Amino acid sequence: MTDKIRVGIVGATVTQGGSGWGANAHVPALKALSHYELKAVCTAHEDTAKASAAAFGVERAFHRFSDMAAHPEVDLIVVCVRVPGHRDLVMAGLRAGKAVLCEWPLGANLAEAEEMALLARQRSLKTIVGLQARSDPAILYARDLVQGGYIGEVLTVNLNTAAQAVLQRGPGRIWQGVRANGANTLTIAGGHAIDALCAVLGEFVELSARVSTRIPEWRTLDGKPVPVDAPDSINVVGRMVGGAEVSVNVAAVPSNPGGNRLEIYGREGALVIRADGSLNIGPSQVHAGKGKEPMVAMPIPPTYKVAPEGTPSGPPYNVAQAYARAADALRDGGSFDVDFNLAVQRHKLIDAIERSSATGRSVRVDQT
Repeated sequence: MTDKIRVGIVGATVTQGGSGWGANAHVPALKALSHYELKAVCTAHEDTAKASAAAFGVERAFHRFSDMAAHPEVDLIVVCVRVPGHRDLVMAGLRAGKAVLCEWPLGANLAEAEEMALLARQRSLKTIVGLQARSDPAILYARDLVQGGYIGEVLTVNLNTAAQAVLQRGPGRIWQGVRANGANTLTIAGGHAIDALCAVLGEFVELSARVSTRIPEWRTLDGKPVPVDAPDSINVVGRMVGGAEVSVNVAAVPSNPGGNRLEIYGREGALVIRADGSLNIGPSQVHAGKGKEPMVAMPIPPTYKVAPEGTPSGPPYNVAQAYARAADALRDGGSFDVDFNLAVQRHKLIDAIERSSATGRSVRVDQT
C-alpha cells in the first residue's frame, strides 16, 4: 500500500434529485483527510459514473463494480448503496482481496452480516462498518469518563430516540417501508443510537422488547398509498454486562422529533449525552454532575477530535473521524474494532429485540 490509502467508492452518485450519504458524507470526509485519496467512483451506468467522477474531481470512473474491485490502484472499497445491495458488493470486494468499508446496516439481516464477516476473517482482510457514533468525540469522551469511574458504578440508563418520520417518499427511499429490506427505524435510528449506548457502557446480556409499526402506510410523491411493515416504534428493557438496568425507546414521529438523549445514572453522579439529530452524525453534547452538584457542560477535550481542522460539520464529520481512527489499521496492520465483527454483534442485538417482540418473552443476547 502506498503512503495514501486509495479509495474506490460505490454509491456516491451525483443525481438531479439530490445525492445520498456517499456523496454528502463520505466524499467530503475523504477530501478532508490527507492520508486518504479518493481514487475511483462506481455507479450503475457509465454516464453517471463519469459525471460523478467529474463532480468529485476523481481520476477513475467505473460502471462495473468488478473492474473497480480488481483495480491495483484501489486499496479500500467503500460500499454506500441501498442495504439490500450490500452483501453482493461486499463479498465481491473481499473476494478481490480488498479491505472493505460498508455502511450500516452491514446486511439486510443477521445471516448476511455473518456471511460477510466470516469471509473477511477467512481472508484476513481489514473491514470497517459505518457505525460512526463510536467515533464521535462526545461518545469517546463519555466512554472514558464512565470507564474511569467519574460517576461510579452505573446503576440505570435511559435512552430516548425520536427521529423524523418521512411519510411521503420518492423511489430512492420508498423501499425502506419493506421490513425485509433491513433499513428502518429499528436498524438505522435505533441501531446507531443503541450502538452509541453500547460504545459507552458495554453490551446487553438480556432484554425484553416490543416492536411495532404505528404508521402502516406511506405515500409516493404522486400521492399513491404504499403499505408499510417496517417497524417505527421500539421499546426495550434490559440488563447490561456490568449489571446496569437499561430502558430504550426509539420511534419515528411525524412532528417535532426530540432527537437523542442518553441518561446514565451512577452511584456517584450522572452523565447525559444529547444530540438534536442522529448520534452517528452529531454534534453531541456531554453534561455531568457528581453527588448533589448540578449538571454542567463537559467540554470535549481536543484529543478526541482526530478529524483535521476544516472538516465539514454535519454528516461528513464523524465519517472523517472514523476514517482517521482506522488509518493505522488499514495502512500498518494495527487494530480498529469498528469492523464487521462488531456489525455482527449489533445485528445479533437487533435480532434479539425482534425475537423478544415476536415471542413476548425475555431473551438472552448472544455474545459469541
